[in-house]
Amino acid sequence: MLIVADENIPLLDAFFAGFGEIRRYPGRGLDAAKVKDADVLLVRSVTQVDRQLLEGSQVRFVGTCTIGTDHLDLDYFAQAGIQWSSAPGCNARGVVDYVLGSLLTLAELDGVELSARTYGVVGAGEVGGRLVRALRGLGWPVLVCDPPRQGAEGGDFVSLATILEQCDVISVHTPLQRDGEDPTWHLLGQAQLGQLRTGAWLINASRGAVVDNTALRELLLERDDVHAVLDVWEGEPQVDLQLADLCTLATPHIAGYSLDGRQRGTAQIYQALCRFLQTPEQVQLADLLPPAPLAQIEFDASAAPGWAMATLCRAVYDPRRDDADFRRSLSDDVAEQRAAFDRLRKHYPPRREIEGLAVRVRGEAPQLEQLVNALGGTLT
Repeated sequence: MLIVADENIPLLDAFFAGFGEIRRYPGRGLDAAKVKDADVLLVRSVTQVDRQLLEGSQVRFVGTCTIGTDHLDLDYFAQAGIQWSSAPGCNARGVVDYVLGSLLTLAELDGVELSARTYGVVGAGEVGGRLVRALRGLGWPVLVCDPPRQGAEGGDFVSLATILEQCDVISVHTPLQRDGEDPTWHLLGQAQLGQLRTGAWLINASRGAVVDNTALRELLLERDDVHAVLDVWEGEPQVDLQLADLCTLATPHIAGYSLDGRQRGTAQIYQALCRFLQTPEQVQLADLLPPAPLAQIEFDASAAPGWAMATLCRAVYDPRRDDADFRRSLSDDVAEQRAAFDRLRKHYPPRREIEGLAVRVRGEAPQLEQLVNALGGTLT
């Protein structure tokens, strides 16, 4: 069996060497000639997998080690009899950590209490749903917009118009869909962005084109009261340099790039391939994950909750480092800027997740324990 894979997929050998030969290529450089003889194709979100790439090849299974599937032509897969799998939820916790770290930075810049803001989450799937649970667990007011879930389940959802009208913080976590009943391409366009409340914060860690980047740039040029945090960009790896400069935090599509999340994605595709081949699993992720460098954190019951939250979140991850690295990489030379974007992702340093971090609270402190539980730590 021949497996062609994006070279940036972690633990490729550990999970897939037993199936046969593995050939690695840069994800953006995969073409029909490289995949022609492959039986299995493993990608990430940077590779468009469609008829042009696969027609005439031997590929019968495509796995993307990502949550999203907007880069996969699923209609063609069905026509061609190609089985596929994504890795839903693999990096959801990492994105939640990214949003929490961003909120801490924005609160410090504006001098506001996070508990005093009203939060709007647009898209309540694997990522958005976890974020909603975390924010509500902290006792903060949260409104949720998710038309597909609302149509299927009913329940306590609101419209995007309501989010724009009532929320001080809007965090976007939708898939990218250009067509269909609920398209999300430019879901936040000029009209919607113009309705942002005074002092609003906008965070996009989903797909770049969910927010109209040109319209957002023009808005930020006109309104210095609005803060934008962008991890994803229209046209990436090429970035609107002026928009990046106007953002409060700007990062190169790494919100979900925790070590746990990336390796979890590989494990989920390995499991899917085992099911496709009807072969038992021989490898377990738990045996491959290295120990976390921070094993435990301890608070006294007298610790102020706000300080404890900032300490806990930033002990694991602080997006300001990624923002600084990204800004240093930006260049007027388009080719260099595109290459730098991919280098930052390829050589991204190990980063763990809050979930599973052991946290001890000395003494009786119900509010601190609630905070730890909401953030995903494990009370010991």
